[in-house]
Amino acid sequence: MQLPSTPDLVRHPWWRALRRNPNATLLAVQLLSILIFPFLDGDASALGRSLFSLLGLLVLVLAIRAVNATPMFTWVGIVLLIPAVILTVADGVLGWTQPLHVWSDVLHMLFYGYTTISLIVYMFRDDKVTNDELFAVGACFTVAVWTFAYAYSIIGFLYPGAFAAATPGPDRTWIELLFLSCTTMTSTGLSDVVPVVPLARSVVMIQQIAGMLYVAMVVARLVAMGLRRREHYDNA
Repeated sequence: MQLPSTPDLVRHPWWRALRRNPNATLLAVQLLSILIFPFLDGDASALGRSLFSLLGLLVLVLAIRAVNATPMFTWVGIVLLIPAVILTVADGVLGWTQPLHVWSDVLHMLFYGYTTISLIVYMFRDDKVTNDELFAVGACFTVAVWTFAYAYSIIGFLYPGAFAAATPGPDRTWIELLFLSCTTMTSTGLSDVVPVVPLARSVVMIQQIAGMLYVAMVVARLVAMGLRRREHYDNA
């Protein structure tokens, strides 16, 4: 079987679709990673940790590709991305040893936070909604979930036992923290992971407010654009 050459790959419809819709790709990878994380979390093997790191690298590259389409300062994202990539590789090779892992979490949190803000600017910068901007609504939401999950991981390192759960032990796994972040962001209140120290509770409250405001902003923008389009047709 002959592999396609680089020019043929670039001209392939799937490749062009990925380039036109980076946020759709980012959202798909984020959702797929939620299904993969349980098999790589906790006491995973060295191979599992490497796969986990490679998946994180892929999400980071897709995120920075989405940010490139925004009017934000792209170099800020690159400055945050490069050390995050280096620490992600080192994290996977060394097996998530501390304090290296917490510094990796800090850079990941900053980069994902920057990406969240950039995607919001991308969605609100004009009055025309493209297909990629629609996917950016979901991608921005999942990236924000990841941002707070990394924040919870940092808090868990600084304050062991900051989050209580049904499973015993002072440390929470990544999937538990991601689950807490997702349930908090969506305001479902179904998480069995509970913040027990003041700083953890404060960050959870900030995320609850951010999730509510995000949904309100998106709904308000869609309603406003619908009214503006209707006025345009009425005046035509």
